[in-house]
Amino acid sequence: MITYADLITLLLGLFIILYAVSKVDLGKYQNVVAAFDNFFGKESVIQIHSNAKIMNGPKDQLNEALSKLIVEYNYSNSIQLEENERGITIHILDDILFAPGQAQINETSKLVLQRLANVIRSIPNDIRIEGHTDNAPINTARYPSNWHLSVDRALNTAYYLIKDEGIPPDKVSIVGYSEYRPRAANDSPASKTKNRRVDLVILK
Repeated sequence: MITYADLITLLLGLFIILYAVSKVDLGKYQNVVAAFDNFFGKESVIQIHSNAKIMNGPKDQLNEALSKLIVEYNYSNSIQLEENERGITIHILDDILFAPGQAQINETSKLVLQRLANVIRSIPNDIRIEGHTDNAPINTARYPSNWHLSVDRALNTAYYLIKDEGIPPDKVSIVGYSEYRPRAANDSPASKTKNRRVDLVILK
């Protein structure tokens, strides 16, 4: 009986140890991962058991700086911020950058982009510049389709930021979505205005 009881005790201890080893403290694990991410220049937003969010400082500072810029220069009707799984997106409506159906960067456009560049120039993140249009067809000698217009607007925006504002070219990419990534239904002049835009996506 003593030998049997000793064996049972040992087995119980073994199963307790196996159970303890198999339990991973998710909160501590996520905190360790977040610490390494922040050290290597990545941003992290993680959930712990208390449902409180842990955010790293630089992202909050970027949001604050961009929001302050929008208020300071009264851009609230033309520039909006959005944060999602891709990162932080700066929506710039075309009325503040381009003439209708055009993609040339004028002096007003340069001033807007210069102010934005002063905020985003030093961040380590990659930046994707996306051109968008509404669904009104275009067919000119220069722009036979909305695809051409959206790509040219993204390209000119990117080239100005690289050439004149010192944004590192290896961190910049461009894409044109034409009318196929709308923010609002193309059923009224107001909603069409929201869709004609250039997005600066600060990627996670």
